[in-house]
Order: sequence, then C-alpha cells, then structure tokens
Amino acid sequence: MTITLLGTAGELHARVRAGRRAVVMTMGALHEGHATLIRTARGIAGPDGEVVVTVFVNPLQFGQGEDLDRYPRTLDSDLELAGESGADVVFAPAVDEVYPGGEPQVRITAGPMGERLEGSARPGHFDGMLTVVAKLLHLTRPDVALYGQKDAQQLALIRRMVRDLNFGVEIVGVPTVREDDGLALSSRNRYLSPAERRTALALSSALFAGQDRHAAQEALRARAREVPATRARAEALSAIGESRAAADAHAMATAVPGGPAAVRAAARQVLDEAARLNPPLALDYLALVDPSDFTEIGHDFTGEAVLAVAARVGATRLIDNLPLTFGAAS
Repeated sequence: MTITLLGTAGELHARVRAGRRAVVMTMGALHEGHATLIRTARGIAGPDGEVVVTVFVNPLQFGQGEDLDRYPRTLDSDLELAGESGADVVFAPAVDEVYPGGEPQVRITAGPMGERLEGSARPGHFDGMLTVVAKLLHLTRPDVALYGQKDAQQLALIRRMVRDLNFGVEIVGVPTVREDDGLALSSRNRYLSPAERRTALALSSALFAGQDRHAAQEALRARAREVPATRARAEALSAIGESRAAADAHAMATAVPGGPAAVRAAARQVLDEAARLNPPLALDYLALVDPSDFTEIGHDFTGEAVLAVAARVGATRLIDNLPLTFGAAS
C-alpha cells in the first residue's frame, strides 16, 4: 500500500476522505504489536476509510533520568511497517507542531487514578500522556482511536478523559501481542541482553501463573455452585467417586482469603524467584486492580480486573498485564 508521510496538521486536514478515520498513536520504533493495531484499524475504517498512524516521541511523558534521548527513532522502517500493515498516512509532526511556543502552560491532569502504579513510579507521566493524546486527537480529528491493552492504565485513563471531557471519538483497546516466548512486545525489548531477556520472561510467567491459579479457582467455584452441600447429593456423588472433588470445591468456594489473594501469591512466587537470578529482576509493583480506577480489589470482588506488573532488568523497565474476571461475572 502506498503510504503518505505528513508533518503538519494542515496537510492532514486538507486530505479528502469519504469514510471513517481511524488513528493509531505511537512513539515510533514500530513492531508487530503496532502492526496489529494498524491492521485492526484498517478493518474498522474499511476500504473507504482512512488509517492514520502518528509517530511522535512526546517529551512530556519522560521524567528526569528517563530515556528520552535514548528512545529509538526509526522513521524509515516505521513507514515501511505502517504501509505493509494497511495505513494510509504516517503523521510525524515536529515538536514545534505539537507544542507551538514551547511546553504547554495548560495541561490535562490525570487525577487520582494517574497517581497510582505507573503514576507513582513515574510522577507526571500520565499528565504528559493525556495532554499529548488530547492534542493529537484534535490534530488528527479521528472517528476512532486504537490503543494497546499492554498499557492498561494508559488505556483506562484515555477512556476516562474521553468520557469526562466529552471528546467525540470512539476508543478501542486491542489485546497485547506477545513474542513466541511470552514476552509482551515493546520497543524497549531491544535494550535487553540475552541474559536480561531470560530474566525478563518472569513478568509474563508471573502473570500466567496468576491466571492459571485464577482459572483453577473459578472452575472449582463453578463446580461448587453446581454441587449442593447436602448429604443426599454427597452420597450420590460418592458412588461415582466425586465426593472428594465436591468437598474440595466447597472448601475452595468458602475459603478466606478469597481468590484475589491466591492469584497475587502465585504471581509473587515467580517474581521472588526471578529476583534471585543473574541478572536479577527488580520489582516495581505487582497489583490486582479494578480497571475503572486502578485500586486494589478485595477478596469478595466480582467482575473485571487487571493483574499488572512492572519491573526493571538491568537498565530497562518493562510492564505487562493480563485481564481476569472474578465471580459471578465469569
């Protein structure tokens, strides 16, 4: 597909389009995760629509000592991948185009949700992220914008901003893309040495361990709901050798603390083991949160949740998460 490179909003606004415009926002260094976002956008926009990929390394998202200067800039290969994945336009504005006159004096504040987890580890990060997302939504004027679920807290905050401030755009989350070994795709993966990458696999391994524990608990709870704790039922089950399974199911269903604590414990065990590797994994946080506000869930929680982890391996900081559903909603 022929790809058009544009650097100003005026050039983008001058384009004639008949269908929907779908936007994928990136900081460049595109990989298969971005390609999945672009392909999804192409399907949403349809043959008559337009897919715009933004490439902008936002200085407001980098705190003191973070890797703004080190962040990879690979525009030529980004253009190639975007075109192969179905994009019509790459919008790569200069800093002056996005922030004319220097850093903006008026910014969007992420609020309490933006101070938790990633916000606590990276103060001001989400204020900068929301400010540039708001700017790029205005500059690109999309009907729909797509973001990866790997950055779960970012996605939740963008959805909240769009709802709270009445942006006329649909927000679509796209599932995390993983490499064959389970590591979530990230432009920062290229910084990892072979030994560091082996340690970094603990992030996804911890999440999958928590997911497995959760699945086993939910299966037992489902069985407990189907098997009433009555003497007659127990006698009938014993005839086919299921009495112990029924008892175990009821024990699990009434255990305290509940499922979330066991999920956290299963994930924590993997991360604790990784902390003893060479090189070691340095954990920032492991959290099991309500995606509506990113507060920790309690033992009696039901509904959608996010199991999230962040850690450093060497000089590289990585994040990952998995969605889980607890209780009746599952």
